[in-house]
Amino acid sequence: MIPSITIVRMTGARDRAELPLLVLGPSLGTSAATLWTASAAGLTDVFDVVAWDLPGHGHNRSVPEEPFTMGELAAGVLRVVDDVLTQRGQPRGPFFYAGDSVGGAVGLQLMLDAPDRVVAAGLLCTGAQIATPDSWTERIGKVSASGTPVMVSASAERWFGPGFAEREPARASALLHALSDAVDEGYVQVCGALAAYDVRDQLSRVAAPVLAVAGSADVATPPDKLREIADGVQDGTYVELDGVAHLAPAEAPEEVARLLRQHFLGEEPPREESPGMTVRREVLGDAHVDRAVAGTTDFTRDFQELITAYAWGEIWTRPGLDRRSRSMITLTALIARGHHEELAMHVRAALRNGLTVDEIKEVILQSAIYCGVPDANTAFRIASGVLREEGLL
Repeated sequence: MIPSITIVRMTGARDRAELPLLVLGPSLGTSAATLWTASAAGLTDVFDVVAWDLPGHGHNRSVPEEPFTMGELAAGVLRVVDDVLTQRGQPRGPFFYAGDSVGGAVGLQLMLDAPDRVVAAGLLCTGAQIATPDSWTERIGKVSASGTPVMVSASAERWFGPGFAEREPARASALLHALSDAVDEGYVQVCGALAAYDVRDQLSRVAAPVLAVAGSADVATPPDKLREIADGVQDGTYVELDGVAHLAPAEAPEEVARLLRQHFLGEEPPREESPGMTVRREVLGDAHVDRAVAGTTDFTRDFQELITAYAWGEIWTRPGLDRRSRSMITLTALIARGHHEELAMHVRAALRNGLTVDEIKEVILQSAIYCGVPDANTAFRIASGVLREEGLL
């Protein structure tokens, strides 16, 4: 039974046929939009990007009456991809593919069943076999009895790496909502296809270049599953994303987009930077950080690495406070200690972190009472200069 698949377009309205086609596949319980939108934003300038929804998921409310296999699911995906290619004037043409979890399994199946169609593939947080038949049977029983909402709590723990839900609450909520909104029968049928899926002994037949991307915190498809794919296919590359769990396109969208561009198009990767440097840039801005890096000497290098690793990599990345709150605390501390050289820098950072002019004023007024009027007077002078430079006063 070949199921009906729904295509979701991720590219804008311009002439899509000018760009190579990239097809994105979802994870069980997610929709194409909730899983891939953030990552696709970094791909649509070089690809015509489409994604697809599983039966009973996202925009696809159709659920076949009979069970289907992974091969039949892949055939359903290929059928709608052929429709897209025909619209582009390229019937039965080649395409690039990337998929997460069951979407990655479909990618493997496509390369086995239609080896002349997939140019290259990115397989994320997946496996040549996923979990065990008994575990899928147990999950089928739970969802059949209580519906997909029964899976939300466990999925919230399994899907996301440490701190992701606190850093990106809207994205995490949208993913979990997509799970609870999935049609029970569709979810169950995908579980059934996964229970019978095992292509470990066929990996050597896969000739297209494969990028296997693992999440270091993924318990559903641990890194060994992706190493097995990279080692088993004819042309495989393995990459592991630190702190990422099962939904890499949503958890690390920029990094996933970068890896896919590099794998598919051979783009040179940008300079690797530590997580602390990334946060430092996000809070202080590229211009400030580039000046600091350019001004680093052998004498100051160890200090720059220290503050990047501990101030930005350890403190500013902790989930207990959002960045707005951390900016308020930092402004107060700088006023209290009279660190005027850094105050202007952190007024700009506060604006970047979402504080309004009125909120900055209130922080300084609060500091006048608890830190001292002269300190607040100097702070108002420095902050006024920054706000005038930014065109806010």
